[in-house]
Amino acid sequence: MDTHALQTFIKTAELLHFGKASRACNLSPSALTRTFQRMVEEVGKSLFLRVNRSVALTDSGRAMLDYARNAVQGWQDFQETMA
Repeated sequence: MDTHALQTFIKTAELLHFGKASRACNLSPSALTRTFQRMVEEVGKSLFLRVNRSVALTDSGRAMLDYARNAVQGWQDFQETMA
């Protein structure tokens, strides 16, 4: 999983709205969906629960959010030390 996909996941988890997240990440809705489909395949669990136009994180999604935040921060910290 790359940091771009993790950042996209973080933004979507914070907004809990796929349309707003796709605009915030400068991605088409279909590209956003493909990103999450790949993540679900890698994780093996559903990350979002979609019910009647609302979005919520699943338990796995909340765990993924913690991981994603730590991973992105770790990558940014590493890049700063290499600069």
